[in-house]
Amino acid sequence: MLKLDLIVGSGGILSHAPRRVQSMLMMVDAYEPLGVTRLSVDSIFMMPHLGVLSTINEKAATDVFVRDCMVYLGTCVAPIGQGKDGERCAEYAITFPDGRVDKGTLSFGDLRLIPLTSGQKASMTVQPAKQVNLGAGTGVAVTREVHGGVVGLLLDGRGRPLELPTDHAARVASLTKWYSAVGLYPKGG
Repeated sequence: MLKLDLIVGSGGILSHAPRRVQSMLMMVDAYEPLGVTRLSVDSIFMMPHLGVLSTINEKAATDVFVRDCMVYLGTCVAPIGQGKDGERCAEYAITFPDGRVDKGTLSFGDLRLIPLTSGQKASMTVQPAKQVNLGAGTGVAVTREVHGGVVGLLLDGRGRPLELPTDHAARVASLTKWYSAVGLYPKGG
């Protein structure tokens, strides 16, 4: 998974989720991307049909794919490693196109959504904790360009592999915290 820089989700549940953040979180939880990975969804569940069309008219299939099919959700930054909830997972600094810099700490157990819109790119430097790997080795800092999308930049400090608490109450509390952090089910909507 570290070698993947783009994951494209296809299928009715991803294409027709009420909110794009729901599609993104389903993909992150199911595929558990590692390191820095851009996520996209087949917005109209057309990829299987475009594959057939490409055998007849490659240009038409490509045009529909680029113009109507692909919706870039954003980038997921998911450090590899485990730690206790609340412990430092990584320090990060994001330099946005306007020169603004957002610095912070990602703790284990955190899920954080940072606005970065479609077409925007930012430079991100992540210094993982000593037991954490972001693709360059344990504890080694990584600087990468990250792409925005309709959802944004998702920082996933839940650890890899993703492990849900076994205790029912703790599991519900964790899921509620994560869903709230990304606005999965906004109040009043």
